[in-house]
Amino acid sequence: MSLSWCLSAALALLCGSSWPQVHSSLAPENEVPLRPTTWLPEGKITSITLPKGRTRLYFTLRKKAPALSVTISPCDLPIEWSLAARTLKDKPLKSPQSTKKSMPEVWWRGPGTEEKIHSFTGNVVDTYRGPSHPHASIYILRLRSKQQNTRATVYLHEGLGPSGTFPLLPADPRVHTLGVGMTSVTLSWPPSASITSLPHAEKSYDYCVLVNSQKNYPSLCAARESMRKEKDQRQEKKERRRRVTVWPILKEWWWQQWDTYPEPQSPTSSITDEYADLQCVCQGTESVCTVSELLPDTQYYFDVFVMDRLNGTNMAYKGTFARTHEEARPAIITLREGELRWVTFHDRGSNSEQFFTFRPRGWQQSGLLTLQSCGGGEKVKVTVSSKGQVLTSQAVGGDLVHIWLQGSPSYLIHLEREGTTTSQIPAATDLALPGGLMASVKMQTSSAYHRRGVPSLPSTLQIKSFNRLRGCNSVTLAWMGTEERSLYCVYRRKLGNREPEAGGVSALTAPCLGPESRSDTERVLCKYFQELNPRRAVTTAVIGGLEPGMAYVFDVYLMRRWGIPIKYASKMVKTRKEC
Repeated sequence: MSLSWCLSAALALLCGSSWPQVHSSLAPENEVPLRPTTWLPEGKITSITLPKGRTRLYFTLRKKAPALSVTISPCDLPIEWSLAARTLKDKPLKSPQSTKKSMPEVWWRGPGTEEKIHSFTGNVVDTYRGPSHPHASIYILRLRSKQQNTRATVYLHEGLGPSGTFPLLPADPRVHTLGVGMTSVTLSWPPSASITSLPHAEKSYDYCVLVNSQKNYPSLCAARESMRKEKDQRQEKKERRRRVTVWPILKEWWWQQWDTYPEPQSPTSSITDEYADLQCVCQGTESVCTVSELLPDTQYYFDVFVMDRLNGTNMAYKGTFARTHEEARPAIITLREGELRWVTFHDRGSNSEQFFTFRPRGWQQSGLLTLQSCGGGEKVKVTVSSKGQVLTSQAVGGDLVHIWLQGSPSYLIHLEREGTTTSQIPAATDLALPGGLMASVKMQTSSAYHRRGVPSLPSTLQIKSFNRLRGCNSVTLAWMGTEERSLYCVYRRKLGNREPEAGGVSALTAPCLGPESRSDTERVLCKYFQELNPRRAVTTAVIGGLEPGMAYVFDVYLMRRWGIPIKYASKMVKTRKEC
């Protein structure tokens, strides 16, 4: 008896590991069936979780049911499903209480034949409609997910005609493109019979149009799952940035505004509580939609869903995609808060210009515009105006230019390249830009909260080294700071034996070379410093870990909450050979 009990327990565990653990509603109490059984109810939307493997659902029809329909709606992954009718040679007992085994186990072990009625593979909604099998004792619905765990909904309907639970799609459920512009796309689709057949007083159906730049979604569940994954990834990146120390994120620190506000979101009304987080660009019963506020020269994917608010169901049209037109001419570019922008003039043979607009945040309407020329021989002029009135106009050179913006809700920034005094830009400028672009101006705009003017600058940007404190493995540097608390970072670069000392220094003196262009391995330290007396605002740093008799180039960057980082003049120091 003990051996028999152990074998029965092992068989139950082996068979039950790959099957959904759902108790059979027909199994009597204190009985363990051979396989746990899930019965599919009629006229009810059943949501199931599909593990990697095969899942079975069972159902029977009423005696006088002339036809049946089974609708399977996958969520975000393709699945395989099939419907079969099993006919038993010997009918089972009517009451499951009169046998020691459950009724499904009697059917599994009993002799009979099985006929496959329908099969489908894919990630779209599929429905089987057909007459009931005349000799079927039980219907078996098999579902399988090949890739990983996913979800699906199953609906069983007995009788002829549509069930009315799902919205009706037209014969040609394709979404058409009526017009494509630079920032907008107009769509149309044939209306659903569920909407056209209802009187205007009843508004239980709606269209929901979604737009994204990745792909078309076969179902609303897949779109919602993709949005959830994107949201989780963004949240994970934010949490990762919070856990990491300040050093790895210094390259992004200066153009991120400390006092940030949440981005405004367009109000959306939810169809059902389950899909309340979906942001439909068009919603209602109109079968025409114009999607605006798109980016030029960008491909977008459009999906249309007809939704039944009473039953909580939806059906998907066949989506489409379109690419917006390119900009015909340089338009006015909107500058984002704290954005560090490289302004490039591609036409070097004649005069060129670019326009930007900036709208400060907050009721004070004050901001700070910082510019720096990247080409030593270029002449660039900046003109700031508001409401047609010129506020300031000045030249931009290698030194930082700070322009205080105050008193206007928006500003128009006009950059104009007047010409060059040299035939070529120094080769060092190429090192400052990704992809070898020849930029003209480095610019940043930010809303200046709780300020009344431009930030203070150091009295000199020279770095001093002390010969008496110069050793074989370390050097001592000093530089001037400001009365404001700011972050100073020191970078070093070792010059090779064959590398000329003068060339090594000049290669790092380009005005546009900032901390974002330097490797993390070159950074040796970062420190905060503040001195209320500008005459005594001197800070020092001891740089160790050097090699004897080697030449090093040191750079110091002053990074603040507003504006472009300030680069001190590069300093070349050679360690002693003998100590």
